[in-house]
Amino acid sequence: MQATRLLVELDSLSQSFLSTRNHSQFRHNCSIFPRSELRSMDAGKIPEHTSFLDTLPPVEFACIYGSSLHPNNSDKTSMIDYILGVANPQQWHTENLKLNRDHYVSWMIHLGGAQLITGVADHIGARIHFNPFVSHRDRMFKYGVVRMNDLVRDISGWESFYLSGRLQKPVNVVVDKSEIEKLNSVNVKAATAAALLLLPSKFSEEELYAKICSLSYMGDLRMLFAEDRNKVRKIVQGQFELFQQMYNPFIEEFAAQDLLRMSSSGDQKLNLIQDCGSSTTCSLVSSLPLPLRCHTGMKLGEKKPIDESGTINHWAGRATQKVAIKREEAADCIRKTLRRKVMVSSARQAVAGLLTAGAVHGVKYVGSKMKKAWRSWR
Repeated sequence: MQATRLLVELDSLSQSFLSTRNHSQFRHNCSIFPRSELRSMDAGKIPEHTSFLDTLPPVEFACIYGSSLHPNNSDKTSMIDYILGVANPQQWHTENLKLNRDHYVSWMIHLGGAQLITGVADHIGARIHFNPFVSHRDRMFKYGVVRMNDLVRDISGWESFYLSGRLQKPVNVVVDKSEIEKLNSVNVKAATAAALLLLPSKFSEEELYAKICSLSYMGDLRMLFAEDRNKVRKIVQGQFELFQQMYNPFIEEFAAQDLLRMSSSGDQKLNLIQDCGSSTTCSLVSSLPLPLRCHTGMKLGEKKPIDESGTINHWAGRATQKVAIKREEAADCIRKTLRRKVMVSSARQAVAGLLTAGAVHGVKYVGSKMKKAWRSWR
């Protein structure tokens, strides 16, 4: 019953969020980091990347993520990765099949078309369908299509922690008709809070970003054999200024609440000290998504996170006291919960990916990942 009520709360939140947006507003080349940061990127990349969207049916949300955002990345052979949010995936895939039939694996087209494509994403994968190895203007693209309602649910509640984890890293938002950027600030703040709970009292700014970045890789089965062992470090070091633009407002917010103390290390990077006391722990836990707060509360002794009327009990009474005293237990609970979410979503998406990419593309993609992983271990 508690899980059902949480889903109802998240459904209500996502529907309310989407229904209150003004869909007549179109914001081009906005991002979850300031526009000044976009201007500092290679000006030639933006038109080249976004022109790809002109070949697809209209979307409500689109962002570029991954290695293509690396300021020093000049590799023209690497894929440019997109996340696309649409209102109705089945309808969108139906339109896209008319425009870009060659983007899809043939067996799915013949056996079920858009309905099968959407069904595999919803019931096998992590509610997102990817089309990899799509050629456009001598570049390779991969794009994932997700239902807007599912995107909102994951950002606000870390339901699968699949897309929310990707949006905790620098991305370039190029279409945002539903103000996902605004909602994602809650996701970014929650990631900061979770990372702080998992860090010791003293740490560097780079260690904070590395911990944030690692949240979405904990439990990822690909990290065992198909990912660069130094991936997190390379992401943070390669996009350090973008992480600063993205997370400095929340570092300053927590510092203003006396949860953190900052000092400069002399190289334009910060050294940080956090208060590990009971009050700080409660404040950080309160910044986590609602389902994670409730789950942590139940694991640590809270009996009724949701009362009979359906009202959420926000860390009241002895549960707050217990979490305050047991910071290590709270951190361990959060770590295990996120690891389990990532393991499930990454495994489901891996299976769905092998089905939807086809044998040739599937082997090609896994082979390229394993090649990178092998190099990192040498």
